[in-house]
Amino acid sequence: MTTTLIIGATRGLGLETARRLAAAGHTVHLGARDAERGERAARETGGHALPLDVTDEESVRAAAKLLRERTDHLDVLVNNAGIPGPDRPADRMTAAELHTVYDTNVFGVVRTTHAFLPLLRAAAAPVVVNVSSGLGSLAAVGDPEARARAVPDWIPGLAYASSKAALNMLTAQYAHALPGFRINAVDPGCTATDFNGHAGGRTVAEGAEIIVRMATIGPEGPTGGYLATGGPIPW
Repeated sequence: MTTTLIIGATRGLGLETARRLAAAGHTVHLGARDAERGERAARETGGHALPLDVTDEESVRAAAKLLRERTDHLDVLVNNAGIPGPDRPADRMTAAELHTVYDTNVFGVVRTTHAFLPLLRAAAAPVVVNVSSGLGSLAAVGDPEARARAVPDWIPGLAYASSKAALNMLTAQYAHALPGFRINAVDPGCTATDFNGHAGGRTVAEGAEIIVRMATIGPEGPTGGYLATGGPIPW
């Protein structure tokens, strides 16, 4: 049985991913900052709620301890927790606002990846999926034509885009450091969820497709990639 942990699994892309992986036969643990939402999502998907706040080191450690009591290995870790941050021009952003976004979108991924590494290392073919965004592509932001094509109906500010660029680099570095793992960043596209006030042009099912695909790759699958539904995207 494949054991999977999805961080940020109570709604939107995380909940849809939990639902689909549970249907595919995974034993799914749903990392949730809100315990009530976590239990509700677990009932809905047939998974198991795991209290976890990625911005709180003690919470992450406690979650790792609890998961070790439930299982002796972790096959798949999906780092999906994220916040958008203020939606305004870069010249109006403060360092404190960036820090708040990075604490979830970047440092949160480091906290969870580090805490669950022992369980991942105990798996036969461990997989990590980091849910990124096309807005984190430096190649796209530096190409006027690509930038124009990529502009969605809703664009968060500097903090979100730069945090996803940082997450992409984390993904590449982890992939280099852990060659026995399959570690990839994925772009679900601008998906209509609570995260963006349902302004996205893609459905949750469409957005979750690449997350599910990369969560179910085998040991010969890609690693160190940055992928969307249509294939690799430029860094």
